[in-house]
Amino acid sequence: MASMLNYFGFSTPASEKQAKDSPVRALPASWYTSPEMYELERRAIFSKRWLFITHSMRLKEPGDWLRYQIAGFDFIITRDRQGSINAFHNVCRHRAYPVVEKEGSGNSKILACRYHGWSYGLNGKLAKAPGYQDLSNFEKDQNGLFKIHVKVDVNGFIWVNMDANEVPEVSWEQHFENVDKQERYKAYSFDDYDFDHSYALDGDYNWKILADNFNECYHCPTTHADIPEFLNLESFDSDLKDGHIQHHCESTPEQIEKGLYTASTYYFPISAMVVSPHFIMIQKFLPSSPQTAKMAYEIYRNRNSSDADFKLISDMYARVMREDKVLCNNAQRNLNRNVFTNGELHPKYEKAPLFFQSTVRDAIMEHFEREKAEGHQIWPAKPRVSCNANVSEKDEEFCAALACEAKSGVLAW
Repeated sequence: MASMLNYFGFSTPASEKQAKDSPVRALPASWYTSPEMYELERRAIFSKRWLFITHSMRLKEPGDWLRYQIAGFDFIITRDRQGSINAFHNVCRHRAYPVVEKEGSGNSKILACRYHGWSYGLNGKLAKAPGYQDLSNFEKDQNGLFKIHVKVDVNGFIWVNMDANEVPEVSWEQHFENVDKQERYKAYSFDDYDFDHSYALDGDYNWKILADNFNECYHCPTTHADIPEFLNLESFDSDLKDGHIQHHCESTPEQIEKGLYTASTYYFPISAMVVSPHFIMIQKFLPSSPQTAKMAYEIYRNRNSSDADFKLISDMYARVMREDKVLCNNAQRNLNRNVFTNGELHPKYEKAPLFFQSTVRDAIMEHFEREKAEGHQIWPAKPRVSCNANVSEKDEEFCAALACEAKSGVLAW
C-alpha cells in the first residue's frame, strides 16, 4: 500500500497554506499518465460529481435526445412527452446493448434496442420485451433504463450526476449554489441566445492538462495572438469558489463598444462556459482514456447580433481552442517520457490551476481512503442489483475474489 501512495504522491501532500511569494509544486506527471489513477478518477469524481453538460434549448421537442460519452460512461438526455428532461445510461437492461447507437443528437418516439427488440419510453420505462410477457416472475417496472440525476438551473442549463443512490451523495448546492445567479450574468439575457453549432477536437492528452490550461492566462501573451482583442490581460484574475472558478478582467471602452468582453466560469470537473454579448461557448473536457480526451464545444448565438459580430468572436475562440490543443498535446508527450515529474507553478498567475489540482487531489484521496477502509473498489455510479438477483451478487463476489487473489499471486500458475 505504501508503494501505491508514493506512486500517486499521497505520501507528500502539498501544504494547504503556501506562501504567496513562493512557487508551488504541481501534481506529478504520474497523475496525468497512470491507468490506475484514471480508473480511480472514474470512481471518485465522474461517478458522483455534478457535471455541467448543455442547455435545455437543445431539447425543444418531445423525443429530442442528446448522447454523451464521458470517462467511459455513455448516457443520453431526453425530453419526454410530458416535457420533462431525463437522463439514462445508454445500456439496455437485457444484454447491455446501447439503446442509442447514433452519435450526437436526434429525435425518437421510443428508445429501441436493435439487439433483441427491447424498447423504452422517453421517460426510461420499459415499454416492450418480446416474449417476456409470458414470464410470470418478470418485473417489468424493475427493468427500466438506469436513471441519472438531472438538474436544470435557473438559466436553463442541464447538469447530470451519475450517483446511483436515490439521492446523490454530493448535492448540487454543495459545490454550485448560486453559480447560476452570478451578478455578472445580469448583463445578459440567456433567452436571447440560440444554439448555432457544435464541434470537437480529439486530443492526445489527459483531461486535466486541458483543465489546467483553461484556468490560467499566464500562457496567453505567448501563444494566443487573438486574446488581447477581447481580454485585458493586465487585469485578468480568478475567483476560486467551492466547485467552480470565475475568471474576470476589466474591459476597455473599445472592447465594451464592440461587445468583446466575456464572463468565463469553469465548473469542476470537466466544463467551462464563456458568455459574451454575441455568443456563448460551452467547452467540455471529455476523458476517453488516461492519455486521450476530446475537446467538445457548443456554440450559441445571440439572435440580436450581426453576422459580422458573431463571426468575429466565434472565429477568434475557435482559433484559440486549436492553439490550446497543440499546447496540451505537446505537454502530454513530455509527461509520457517519464523524465519530467512536476514543475513549480506561480502562486498568482497559476492559482486557478493549483486550485483545480487541489480539488482533484482532495476528491481522489477522500475516495481512496474510503476504498481502503472498506477493502474494495467503490463505484457510486453502479446501480444496485434488484432484490431477486442473489445469484448475480454471488457471481460478482466470486469474480472480485479472483481479482484479489490474482494480484496477491495466489493464481499465478
